[in-house]
Amino acid sequence: MKPFHASRHVVLLAFLFLVLVSARPAQSRAEANFPDPPGTVAARLQERYDAMHSLSFSFVQSTKGQMAGRPREGSGRAIFLKTGGAKRMRWDYDSPERQVLVSDGTTFSMYFENLQQMMISPAKAIEEDMTYSFFTGSGKLADDFAILGPNKNIVDTEHQDLQIIQLVPRSSESPVQDIHLWIGADSLIRRIEIRDQFDTLTVLTLSHVEENPLNGKDEQALSALFTFIPPEGTEIIQHNE
Repeated sequence: MKPFHASRHVVLLAFLFLVLVSARPAQSRAEANFPDPPGTVAARLQERYDAMHSLSFSFVQSTKGQMAGRPREGSGRAIFLKTGGAKRMRWDYDSPERQVLVSDGTTFSMYFENLQQMMISPAKAIEEDMTYSFFTGSGKLADDFAILGPNKNIVDTEHQDLQIIQLVPRSSESPVQDIHLWIGADSLIRRIEIRDQFDTLTVLTLSHVEENPLNGKDEQALSALFTFIPPEGTEIIQHNE
């Protein structure tokens, strides 16, 4: 997800730290650690996430690009639930200011503390977001993307234990040019880099990834988690489409 004043295209997502001219040294180190081709890595990734009932993680998000204005950074925690009926999610931004994005499966709300506003729309408004669809189990990487090795211009000297794969949307109408995923040997995503059609780069760095943190929670607790009541005096803006 990529809120930052209600901007909602994928980050996630929502979603470049080291981009250099030559990527060969880093690629060869990654291939030594992960001998499998990108398609195999993506298939294992899909299988791992499909098996989860819920998922949570902390994140640091950065966005930069000519169309994005000055570089921006944010951080917080996200949680997803894909069992028990409607798929649900919640993103809490702690910085640079408080923002809460929450979907109970029926409605999607975005609260911005600094604006004293909350925007509410049908949950279908975020169904095409790659971050949302993948983490809630409705998106299939091989169906929506061509799966390739990393772009030749990407070199990462900090994450030698991670393999990078590139996702290129199959649809010519996608708002995204490409997505790079940094994946551990445990088939968990540690970093997401998204480049849109305006060359805006959004990076999500994930930590404290926890599988099935909501196991054992009853419906009352889940309903409370995926509901947000804004402070009194908040302006509510309703979108019906």
